Amino acid sequence: MRVPRATYRLQLNRDFTFSDAAALVPYLAELGVGDVYASPYLKARPGSTHGYDVVDPTSLNPELGSEDDFRRLVRVLRDHGMGQLLDIVPNHMGVGPDNAFWYDVLENGPASTYASFFDIDWSPAGKRGLRGKVLLPILGDHYRATLERGEIGLVFDAEKGAFIVTYYEHRLPIDPRTYPMILEGLPPSEAGEHRGEIGRLATAFGDLPGRGAKDEQSVAIRARDAASLKSGLVDLCARSPEVARALEERVRWLNEEGFEALHPMLAAQAYRLAHWRVAGDDINYRRFFAVNDLAGVRVEDENVFAATHRLVLRLIEEGAVDGLRIDHPDGLRDPTAYLGRLRDAIVGAAGGPVYTLVEKILARGEDPPEDWSVSGTTGYDFTNLVNGLFVDPDGEAGISEAYRSFVGASNDFPGLLLGCKRKVMREALASELNGLSYRLLAIAEHGRSYDFGFETLRRALSEVVAHFPVYRTYIGPGHISGADREQLDVAVREAKAGSGGDPGVFEFIGDVMLRAPRDAAALDFVYRFQQYTGPVMAKGMEDQAFYVYNRLVSLNEVGGEPEHFGVSVPEFHRRNAERLARWPHAMLSTSTHDTKRSEDVRARIDVLSEIPEEWREATDHWRELNAPLRRELDGEPAPSPNDEYLLYQTLLGVWPLDEPDGAMLEELRGRTKAYMEKAMREAQVSTSWTDPNEGYEEAVAGFVDGILSPDGTFLPAFLPFQRGVARTGALNGLGQTLLKMTSPGVPDVYQGNEIWDLSLVDPDNRRPVDFGRREKLLATLGTPNASRVSTLLEDGVWQDGRPKLHLIQKALETRRKSPELFAGGEYVALETSGVRKENLVAFARKHGEDVAITIAPRLCAKMTPAEGSLLPARGAWQNTSILLPDELAGAAYRNVLTGEAVTTHEHNGSLFLDAGRVLRDFPVALLVPRGEAGAGQNSVLESAHD
Repeated sequence: MRVPRATYRLQLNRDFTFSDAAALVPYLAELGVGDVYASPYLKARPGSTHGYDVVDPTSLNPELGSEDDFRRLVRVLRDHGMGQLLDIVPNHMGVGPDNAFWYDVLENGPASTYASFFDIDWSPAGKRGLRGKVLLPILGDHYRATLERGEIGLVFDAEKGAFIVTYYEHRLPIDPRTYPMILEGLPPSEAGEHRGEIGRLATAFGDLPGRGAKDEQSVAIRARDAASLKSGLVDLCARSPEVARALEERVRWLNEEGFEALHPMLAAQAYRLAHWRVAGDDINYRRFFAVNDLAGVRVEDENVFAATHRLVLRLIEEGAVDGLRIDHPDGLRDPTAYLGRLRDAIVGAAGGPVYTLVEKILARGEDPPEDWSVSGTTGYDFTNLVNGLFVDPDGEAGISEAYRSFVGASNDFPGLLLGCKRKVMREALASELNGLSYRLLAIAEHGRSYDFGFETLRRALSEVVAHFPVYRTYIGPGHISGADREQLDVAVREAKAGSGGDPGVFEFIGDVMLRAPRDAAALDFVYRFQQYTGPVMAKGMEDQAFYVYNRLVSLNEVGGEPEHFGVSVPEFHRRNAERLARWPHAMLSTSTHDTKRSEDVRARIDVLSEIPEEWREATDHWRELNAPLRRELDGEPAPSPNDEYLLYQTLLGVWPLDEPDGAMLEELRGRTKAYMEKAMREAQVSTSWTDPNEGYEEAVAGFVDGILSPDGTFLPAFLPFQRGVARTGALNGLGQTLLKMTSPGVPDVYQGNEIWDLSLVDPDNRRPVDFGRREKLLATLGTPNASRVSTLLEDGVWQDGRPKLHLIQKALETRRKSPELFAGGEYVALETSGVRKENLVAFARKHGEDVAITIAPRLCAKMTPAEGSLLPARGAWQNTSILLPDELAGAAYRNVLTGEAVTTHEHNGSLFLDAGRVLRDFPVALLVPRGEAGAGQNSVLESAHD
């Protein structure tokens, strides 16, 4: 299996196409990237900026270019010795008129050829009005009011012979079997000589097999005859302008008559139009989280799998695609079975496996299931692991106190998360909980085994979900792992302990879960349960709690657990070694299109953990300065203390490295206000997406404008503090970049992050990237030597990002020269000693005689910076050293980042590297044996006693 050396994530959209990507390939090759890692590029909803709303998985997205444009991209990649990973979306599709499969389902209901494509409950328990129908919560007001205002209308498409319901941008089909409700109302005088033909068409439409006829033959007959009858209507209108006018007049009359005329026809359709607020309670199709226009796909059906993967498998067979990233497998009914089927299909298409990753969020201590046929995850676990290295655990008490004193809130994140998950189940995902509870009730009533009522089961089930410690389990036919048993036990035990109700109901739920592998009804329930816990966790934690709990927001990352404050060096080494042993080719990411903050923003905010007292003093001072800009709404400050605290951390993270001019400051104001609006709505404390508090949002926007005024008092107080944080944050950024480039796994660079990138959550992190600037910076680097590299670190220079760009290029060059070393080489944790031993993390990769040694600083806020440079001052490392074990002690090394030769010194029979010497000219070091080709160029040999 071909494993990428390193990947570079590109976000394709109509403003960055296949042709744009092809033009970028030479630059990426020069940077050292092995594979382009492309966002989804199957046909998505028009105007999609991300590609995850696929509407046709059988074709490429025309907004990205033609088939020839795509083939040219593939050729250019091959010409440069590069491949590509494709991001695919098996869990859901974007739904609407652009999705022909969904449109057919709305037209024909359960009798649609594509009814099996979508995860629709056609007989939802307790909802008789939805039998055989799909709820469409698209209306801005209640159904009757909307219809009476004339916002819902009917049109006739003479070119297709079809009647269509319209509601603003929505276009919905009419069941052909209900066409007689329109056609039979034509006055005979208006139909003229064709009234008999119209009557025959109306009768034939009415004789179509009904939507309840779901056998294959009836479905085929219905589809064939409906198409033929529509063609007949098209032909009739073309032959008779009088008929076409009569149909138009009939439609006009129905629209004018309003509710009484249109409601009977709408009530007869395979869908029910409803106010958007109804979705949480009544929706009867599985969604991506709570997004109504992303409908779950039943990829577990073999025919659906074949149809939705046909193009992807063809691209793999042709060698156009070299690997896959599987989006959101936790949403699937049975991810293990899906990944096994995908592996077999790939082997059948390509003659062997291809590199495959899953977008899987892991809780602390959790691993992907061992039976998954993948190379690992997309790296959220590494993101949080490496970020934690730069969070000082000794600062936790101070940061907690600073937060408590500013906000007046506790630091109980687990309690907050529990409340957020309960809120999600009460509101956005209530309908799914009801469906689960009805299924559980049916199991309880079977054979009158248990006497639990619906509400009792619903309450107990919601508590089990709320206490679930991971996103989901993976119970399947004949299989339940020890890890899954443990997670279920934790959830049931904690839910029972906190309920105060009948403990028997929790024991019953646990029993159903455990017997699922051998009981069909229990297994169906557990499949649904497992598809539910993930969205509840994601909505409760990532989309709400992370925006409420603002103690240190660099910890509030996808896959993160903010209550865990920092990662020790031994833990970092242990988890790297475990990854090498179990998932050596997993992806290593630090920024993605989904991260809440870019890697460099987090690296800055981490610095606060080292200076909690200074941070507290600063925020107290800023609060006083900005008091006149705060408004009072209903007796409460706007912004609230919690939102204001988030704002200050956000500004520290995103403040430009260059002194902003008027235009830059205006852009920063706009980005900050947009981010704060999103963060506040996600938090659902003072405002929300469903009930925006315009007064509060306007007050916060005004506060942002006020504090960022060049004439105000805040910026003179803020900027000196921010500059110090930014300098240490840059050191953190270089450290985490080198660790990513050399740890076990496949490093990924998110677009634009090869230099400093100060972006927030989407859409901020999907802004256009200035690749031209990056190409020019790369061209200036040249061959490294100590004096040239040191100039990159000078004030006024390092701010442009060249130190990070240089580091990435040289690290990727080293990976290219030693592929086996980094693909599977041994991981050797190195011991540090001396006054600042805790400020270093060091390890070696070893494969035979091939060696690479990584040395990175951490927690450097209190190290005196050199005058006019990003580097710590000479002597800052004092007597700190890195011990080389015997298997590494025999070689002479050079630092590939500076070109310098590096020597060891001996003490009490052991060999050491002196940190001050190794890190004298660049903040991090990557050492390789000096005998390599090109070793010694532009080097300065140090003696052991220099």
